[in-house]
Amino acid sequence: MRFTPTEIPGVIEVAAEPRADPRGFFARVYCPQEFAAAGISFMSTQINLSRNERMHTLRGMHWQDPPHAEAKLVRVTRGAIHDVVIDLRRESPTFRRWIARRLDADRADALFIPEGCAHGFLTLEADTDVLYHMSRPFVGGQARGLRYDDPGFAVEWPAIPAVIGEADLAWPSPWTP
Repeated sequence: MRFTPTEIPGVIEVAAEPRADPRGFFARVYCPQEFAAAGISFMSTQINLSRNERMHTLRGMHWQDPPHAEAKLVRVTRGAIHDVVIDLRRESPTFRRWIARRLDADRADALFIPEGCAHGFLTLEADTDVLYHMSRPFVGGQARGLRYDDPGFAVEWPAIPAVIGEADLAWPSPWTP
């Protein structure tokens, strides 16, 4: 795996290094020792699958506050997404800044998202599956969020969402820490 820091401290692109042969390819996509060697303290304790049938389905922007804060390793196993991370860590030099990356199944790449960052995505293809490795199990009632179109962040999405859950539309805007 190759680990590449992004503009937001702690948000890391994780690129698979596939070994191809006539059958297809094989790639290591998570190894705690390799993450530790790259300076990332992350142990997956829960794995979630998000199945998205329609193109331009939006999920986000989500996080959990301490003591239930979670780091995430997000990977697309089918299809493609426009993946967005917003830094909500007050002490961070990039507080309130966001980044976006395209993640797709063909490249088998991922994005590591540390605690304290909001995460969301827009599917770029129909029938897109997103796999989340979580550092902590989800705790009901602790989910937090902000609207994907909050003017205080001005996230640039590649398309107008066609499908958004009611909960994601109900997050307050503008967001205040």
